[in-house]
Amino acid sequence: MGWAVLAVIAGLAALLLWRLGVSRGLWSFVGSALVLGAAGYALQGRPLLQGAPVEANAQPIDVDPALIALREAMVGRLRADTAYLTAADALTRVGDTESAVRAILGGLRRYPDSLALWTGLGTTMSLHDGGQVSPTALFAFTQAARLGPKNPGPPFFTGLAYIRAGNFAQARPYWARALALTPEKISYRPELAYRVALLDRLLADADQTAPR
Repeated sequence: MGWAVLAVIAGLAALLLWRLGVSRGLWSFVGSALVLGAAGYALQGRPLLQGAPVEANAQPIDVDPALIALREAMVGRLRADTAYLTAADALTRVGDTESAVRAILGGLRRYPDSLALWTGLGTTMSLHDGGQVSPTALFAFTQAARLGPKNPGPPFFTGLAYIRAGNFAQARPYWARALALTPEKISYRPELAYRVALLDRLLADADQTAPR
């Protein structure tokens, strides 16, 4: 069947060259390419090999647009360094967290003092490490906090990583600090206050249901 397909391709190629008005002197190049392809098929082709469905190794990850907007409001957007975060977000969506981490590290090689990139690295590294706040992720968040001690972004996303890991009590001080660092009249303060209130309610409910 493979040889039949090859013959059809050769015939179609000849017809196309004729319809395009290509001179016969150039037909030899096309013929050589087809012969080379046929030789490769004869040597390596395995037409009797049974087909099998291929499954993707990576699982897509939901990247919340609201959190991206909040991150941009906190640490900046539409800059040369934040372009690496946009690329990392796209890679994270398809489940390729390893490439997402590499993308941010590439950005940090050019912008080693980028608060946005260090914050993004902490978030992406925690996802890559199975949803846990690994030492590497915590180091990235710490670097971000060092670069922007008055910026609410690093503590907020550190707390978010702990929440994703199911460690709500450890997240609470980070979110409280993020709220304390947020100016009263800034647009995203109500959202932070709402998230802290929800976390407090969750912690209170967990404390009431805990065995005595």
